[in-house]
Amino acid sequence: MNYIPHSEQDRQEMLKVIGIRSGNVDELFKGIPAELRALSFDLPSGKSEFEVERYLKSLAEKNATDLVTFVGGGFYDHYIPAAVDAVVSRSEFYTAYTPYQAEASQGTLQAIYEYQSCICRLTGMEVSNASLYDGGTALYEAAMMAIHITGRNKIIMDGGVNPIYRRMMYCYTTNLSIEFVETPVTHGQSDRNEIDKYLDDKTAAVILQNPNFFGAIDDHSDIAEKCHKLGALVIESVYPLSLGVLKTPQEMGADIATGEGQSLGIPLSFGGPYLGFMAARKEFIRRMPGRIVGATTDRAGRRSFILTLQTREQHIRREKATSNICSNEALCALRALVYMCLIGKEGIKEIAALCMNKAEYAKQKLEAIKGVEVKRSSPTFNEFIIKLPGDPNGLIGKLIEKGIAAGFPLGRYYEDMTDYMLIAVTEKRTRQEIAMFAEALEDALWS
Repeated sequence: MNYIPHSEQDRQEMLKVIGIRSGNVDELFKGIPAELRALSFDLPSGKSEFEVERYLKSLAEKNATDLVTFVGGGFYDHYIPAAVDAVVSRSEFYTAYTPYQAEASQGTLQAIYEYQSCICRLTGMEVSNASLYDGGTALYEAAMMAIHITGRNKIIMDGGVNPIYRRMMYCYTTNLSIEFVETPVTHGQSDRNEIDKYLDDKTAAVILQNPNFFGAIDDHSDIAEKCHKLGALVIESVYPLSLGVLKTPQEMGADIATGEGQSLGIPLSFGGPYLGFMAARKEFIRRMPGRIVGATTDRAGRRSFILTLQTREQHIRREKATSNICSNEALCALRALVYMCLIGKEGIKEIAALCMNKAEYAKQKLEAIKGVEVKRSSPTFNEFIIKLPGDPNGLIGKLIEKGIAAGFPLGRYYEDMTDYMLIAVTEKRTRQEIAMFAEALEDALWS
């Protein structure tokens, strides 16, 4: 962090340059009526660079950075190769602004093009945009895209969709004439009977998630087939690394695929910035929000890259704009690209298999504890639910003191699940850490 203090002489020179000869800073605010101006601000006095650095370090030391985490719920503690930071930290990448215009640098445009290609290969879909804010806003954008495509305004949303995403969906659409129907899950999977009950020729789309918030794996091919017979679209929210072992959205018949890209080389950082990805069938490309980079050739016949579509642009399309989104999280998309290139197709398969296998091992260790029930009604990827003898919040606090972030208490989102906890296991968790977690949980329960 640069520390550049201004002396009084510096301030006077700056004021002089911008035409304020009096040297009075108040002249900058003369357009604001006096009665609306604050008389003073309760700000601390300036500190030296050394004092500021020491203070910030003391704050950073309060963060528990060495926890062994079993928390998931849409955001996961995956290993990130050192090369990701090494590449993205190059100044030509991290100082580049979001590419708005066609004359943006070829390097940035090529990186986005390659990112789009990787997302298409990962999801099996035909086209991808240049990324969105995060998984939740990507799902909202997909819902609006389906409404624009079909001309319908009814959305059926599965209860297994991340509750954070569902809350975001309702927030973003509060003032829109959209009919939402939310269906429950049965044994952890989508309730087909409930979806069939509401599915009709007024339905724009059915929103599904695989694996869902409870970690349950499902094959939504049958739902997609019924939706298409009635002219409705299928939106599938996916955990990208799970696609190393699970059916892709394309294989299940989805029309639009979205997801949170945090697990693709982006660290857990207090909620963001993260990455939303979106891919779709090619016929819907002109309805996709955001930007899409394409490959072409220049006058000299050299391969080059260009912003092919910017359908979201309000200043061009006005009321026909697909979205009001204003950024594509290009730096996060670059991280995801570098990560996917480093890990590769076989690497993603290997990581996915490790996550599944280690989660199964964790189930065995935890269900051996008296009073702990592992819910096994559906197959799971790397997350699963356990039922405890009581509210898990107190246990979570005890385990934090032992250096373990135990899991996510489902009672925060589901009133009837106050005794349940969601456990996530990634490739980073070792047999020793899983055994330590089981032992610590047993001690916290019965000691």
